[in-house]
This record gives sequence, C-alpha cells and structure tokens, in this order.
Amino acid sequence: MTEAKTDELQREGPMVRVMSTGVLLAGLALGIAELVGVPATVTATTRPEPETTEVKIDNFTFGPPELTVNAGTTITWTNRDDIPHTVVSTDKVFKSKVLDTGERFSFTFTTPGTVTYFCSIHPKMTGKVVVK
Repeated sequence: MTEAKTDELQREGPMVRVMSTGVLLAGLALGIAELVGVPATVTATTRPEPETTEVKIDNFTFGPPELTVNAGTTITWTNRDDIPHTVVSTDKVFKSKVLDTGERFSFTFTTPGTVTYFCSIHPKMTGKVVVK
C-alpha cells in the first residue's frame, strides 16, 4: 500500500472499515450465490411509507362516504361536527369511543375486502372502505 493511501485510510478511520466490510459482505454474498447456482443480484430495498388518509365527520355525514385504499393504509376520522359521533364497523372489527368536536379516531386496514361502518349514535350515518 502506498504511503498516500495509508494516510488517507488513517484520516477516514472507522468509516473506511465499515464501507469495506459492506463491500466484503456483498462480494461474499455474490460468491456464495454463484457457488450454489442462485442468480447473483444484490438490490437495495426500501420500505414504502405507510399510507394515510382522512375522513371528516361533518353535518351528520362521513366525507368522503366511500374510500378505496391499499392494505396497510391508516384512516383517521375527525369529528368536525358540533355534536358527538362514533365510528363503528358493521363487522365489529373497530369501534371508536364517542368523539367530541375535534377528536380523532384511527384504524389501519390490513386485510383486503369491503368494510362498512356507521355512527352508533346516528345509525343513518354510514360509510364504506374498500381495501385492495
């Protein structure tokens, strides 16, 4: 190793070792994959941000009254009405407490299907979530 390269490594310290370890591990993985006959690809993966959306409760309605979302989406209902409301699924999967003005209730939809819901105080208030 040249003296200039040694000086450079000393200045960068542990970061070079960490980067070298990562390169070494990636190379090792590729070598093992080649030995066992697995296609040799290394890809970086990122987790998608969880989806969120909001339903407003106002004037005795859920708005929007129907939503289509991907599995994993969290919906937050916010009571913007002057009177209390609830959010209750007809299949009893979720049930909010009584929400006063400005209060919120959230639920994460993990299973594909259609979920209908209503306000247990005002049963004519209904909504629907379609989960893909």
